[in-house]
Amino acid sequence: MCEMQALLHQQGEKRYPQRSDFAPQQVANIKAALGPWGRALEAAGLKPPREDTRHHKTLEKRLRTKANQNTGASRQTNKNGGNQP
Repeated sequence: MCEMQALLHQQGEKRYPQRSDFAPQQVANIKAALGPWGRALEAAGLKPPREDTRHHKTLEKRLRTKANQNTGASRQTNKNGGNQP
């Protein structure tokens, strides 16, 4: 993979190696050893690791949604003649 990156730079291309740059068997070997293509680029040191903030964003969204649902539920109780004034 690193060799392909060097070859691309020699040719003046400024991009990461793509699956289409390799033979099908090479792609299969790379993915078997290093995982999905994006992760393989990271494992080879060609691409900076992705910041894994997706989990945190999902968690924050769930907490906001739950807080909004709880607020909406208490408002609904008040509108329907609940015990609160």
